[in-house]
Amino acid sequence: MDAKGQQRQQDRKLMMLNEPIHRVIPKMAIPTIVAFLINSIYSLADTYFVSSLGTSATAAVNVNASLDQLIMMCGSMLAMGANSYIARLLGKNDDKKASQVLSTAFFSAFAIGAVLLIFGSIFMVPMVRLLGATDTCEQYSVDYATYVLMAAPFMACNFVMNQCLRSEGSATLSMVGMGFGGILNCVLDPIFIFNLEMGVAGASLATAISKVVSFVILIFPYLTRRSLLHLSIRNFKPERDTVVEVVSVGSSSMFRSGLAVVAGILLNNLAGDISDSVMAGIGVCTKVMMFPFSIILGFGNGFQPVAGFNWGAKRPDRVRESYRFASRVSFWGGVIMAAVCIVFADRLIVLFAGTDEEMRRIGAFAIITQAIALPIHGWVAMVNMLCAGLGNAKGAFALATARQGSCFIPILFPLAWLFGAYGVGAVQALADVLTVALAVPIMAGMNRKIDAAMEEMNR
Repeated sequence: MDAKGQQRQQDRKLMMLNEPIHRVIPKMAIPTIVAFLINSIYSLADTYFVSSLGTSATAAVNVNASLDQLIMMCGSMLAMGANSYIARLLGKNDDKKASQVLSTAFFSAFAIGAVLLIFGSIFMVPMVRLLGATDTCEQYSVDYATYVLMAAPFMACNFVMNQCLRSEGSATLSMVGMGFGGILNCVLDPIFIFNLEMGVAGASLATAISKVVSFVILIFPYLTRRSLLHLSIRNFKPERDTVVEVVSVGSSSMFRSGLAVVAGILLNNLAGDISDSVMAGIGVCTKVMMFPFSIILGFGNGFQPVAGFNWGAKRPDRVRESYRFASRVSFWGGVIMAAVCIVFADRLIVLFAGTDEEMRRIGAFAIITQAIALPIHGWVAMVNMLCAGLGNAKGAFALATARQGSCFIPILFPLAWLFGAYGVGAVQALADVLTVALAVPIMAGMNRKIDAAMEEMNR
């Protein structure tokens, strides 16, 4: 690596350790937030353009949201586990080991994505039926899943590269990769859907192409040595300590994605039993709420590597300061975003519902209820990120699997049975509120851990 590259690396390390927290976290978070928002826009664009094909086509996009979650599950465990471990290794100046962790996670993600591509293609119809497709939207679901599956290996690797670029302080590079792919998807959607008359399959092809383009952009800094880490097949070393560290922390993300798939399947099936309109309305709500959730998640992804890096560098004072800053911003930011969502809920849903009154009514109701719980979701997300950043696998696992698992699934069927479509629409909001019961004692334990490290530092 040349002198200029070494200086860039040193500057990044100094930024993580010395720059004021109220500056370094936004500097890390803003590019990630922008990238997530762009991805939310193209996800919503898919739904918007497809909605012109009818309610059943819109419902099919919601069905395939669970497929996206399934692909995410392939890469999320490796991505989040590698992110946490790499940040701590860089804090200890162990760049060589960090590069081995990156390479091991990257090639493992590609292999897992390839397996999903093969088996998903073979069992296409049973897969979309399992994901919640009804008789009326089955063919639309197959059309959408076809091309997305082809991009699965690249999508899984994108998760790893995104997270690892952030862990070394290169959030801008991550933003460019994610953001350009998202913009490209918005451009290609109307061309493929309408001009080429591909319908739902066109939206799927646009998504697949954008994911491959993102892959090319994200891998570029690794291949050209513009990153702190070196990606190479020679660095693929699944040693025991690497596997244990990555899996122990990353498993929380994998189970979160896995439970999101299960929750999505159950929700789709319950909503589909009522009508395609209910399933489509809740699906549009999910895409709309991706915007505030993306801001919270992006901010958390800016906070996590700062906490992990400083924990590895034995700076618990900066860890505590970063958590306090992140939790305040996420909570009050959630309050502001909730107010906006509540005011504009009906106006947003009508863009997709057209004359479908049931879809409009249930979609707006779901947006409002989730918005009310948004500040709570923001704080819990920061506790989760703190656990992941400091290597608290149990705490990260408990919180990551609560929102669409332990606090979601047990209440889904009772709410649907008691309140029908409105119960299905309210379940996510109530689950977000229930996660507080887990987050409070976990955060108390993290405070004790940081207190002990502070005492050791001051000796």
